[in-house]
Amino acid sequence: MSKKIILITGASSGMGKEAAKALIHQGHTVYTVARRVDQMQDLATLGGHPLQMDVTNEADIEKVVSTIIQKEGKIDVLWNNAGYGLYGSVEDVPLNEARKQFEVNVFGLAAVTQKVIPYMRKAMAGTIINTSSMGGKMYTPMGAWYHASKHAVEGFSDCLRLELNAFNIHVVVLEPGIIITEWSDIMLDNINKYSGKGAYATLTKKLVASTKAIYEKGQGSKAKVIADTILKIVGTGTPKTRYRVGYFAKPMVWMRVYLGDRLFDKIVMSQVK
Repeated sequence: MSKKIILITGASSGMGKEAAKALIHQGHTVYTVARRVDQMQDLATLGGHPLQMDVTNEADIEKVVSTIIQKEGKIDVLWNNAGYGLYGSVEDVPLNEARKQFEVNVFGLAAVTQKVIPYMRKAMAGTIINTSSMGGKMYTPMGAWYHASKHAVEGFSDCLRLELNAFNIHVVVLEPGIIITEWSDIMLDNINKYSGKGAYATLTKKLVASTKAIYEKGQGSKAKVIADTILKIVGTGTPKTRYRVGYFAKPMVWMRVYLGDRLFDKIVMSQVK
């Protein structure tokens, strides 16, 4: 298997870090970026190349991409993995916070992609992996802005795939289910912050309790399932357009597609108790 030059955003923890370790172990040259560069020093020890970057800062992105191109001459794989979950009722979440959700999950992803495409296009080769979620195909209460951002990533990626096909650039959508990472802690902090009191307090308490129960019972998948999937994508010359992996991902999306809105509403709300 040929060794590749790989750029991963959001690699300071969770799925990004786990996959980075596996890729480094396979001998790939892996550049990992995040705002918290101090939390990626273990990757440097393993042979990775951690760099500080905020996906909402264009100067940061330009600097990182230029650094990689100057040192390596190319970027074979871009994994847009940075993102977080903003939860709370539509009524309660301030629109400036909703804009931040899109700045990171959608526009940040797009900004990094724009900077990398020209080099892949000139090389007539490359793979772009965009982290969506099973939440990009279905929905849950109190997650309007998160789900909206992931639905946007799905549509963005499909259009991008058509545009880049002529240049032999693959666009892959990763749709994780419930993965055991710090993502859930941030999500729960957000929902309590915005909707822990007031008209949606009861629903919030139920959602928090049901979410915690999933993790306490160990029902979520470990980040290794994502790392294994990334290895599979990187290792093939013909990746699929979508990879749906992790706890609940396949059955939840299947139900959303085939059961209709009203029945799916009931199924989702039956889990919030």
